[in-house]
Amino acid sequence: MRYAVLSDIHANLEALEAVLDDARAQHCDDFVCLGDVVGYNANPSECLQRVRELGCPVVKGNHDEQASIAFSTEEFNEMAEEAIGWTRAHLSAEEKAWLADLRLTRQVRDFTIVHATLDTPGHWGYVFNDLDAIASFTYQHTQLCFFGHTHWPTAFVREDSVQRIAVGRIVLAPGRKYLINPGSIGQPRDRDWRAAYCIYDLERNVVEQRRVKYDLETAQRKIGQAGLPQRLADRLAAGR
Repeated sequence: MRYAVLSDIHANLEALEAVLDDARAQHCDDFVCLGDVVGYNANPSECLQRVRELGCPVVKGNHDEQASIAFSTEEFNEMAEEAIGWTRAHLSAEEKAWLADLRLTRQVRDFTIVHATLDTPGHWGYVFNDLDAIASFTYQHTQLCFFGHTHWPTAFVREDSVQRIAVGRIVLAPGRKYLINPGSIGQPRDRDWRAAYCIYDLERNVVEQRRVKYDLETAQRKIGQAGLPQRLADRLAAGR
């Protein structure tokens, strides 16, 4: 069984469709989504529809939460706030209710998924360094956990101590725990504009990251046509 691990789609339909095509070409049997399906980009409803059609486990991201309520309860910067307001106006009541009902964490077979941190998943903290990872590892009851939120592909492994390692291709070793971020599909921030996701092969105990090119110009053009901030289009090409 091969899982495609999707995260931080952020309403980028072109990137999502390219990733789904690649995942199927890589013989992925199942999917999971680590949240933030919406926000920033111009196709929130369409991306929600694609994810819901997968029938896969999904956890709630902070943009999903903020899009589902009438007024922001989290402090977004001006650009993110403008985008989430636009997103609210372009989602149906039923779509907002679906987002609101998402759980914060889930166990899927032998692994866990969360958008932010395992210690305080609804406070939307970030896992950037070893200390952040230690806090989540304390609450991790499976060998493997996938998380998102940072838009930065990275991995942490705990045995006697916690180490940060490159994602690339990771063979899961007995006696170790892994906390892995697959990177962002819809708005990468690691200076690589290509959509990022991971494949988890359960039979081989291997996690592999993949990068996929997509129709960047169309995604950028849609942002402008929607009246969203131009900087959102510019940052896609810069991968930051």
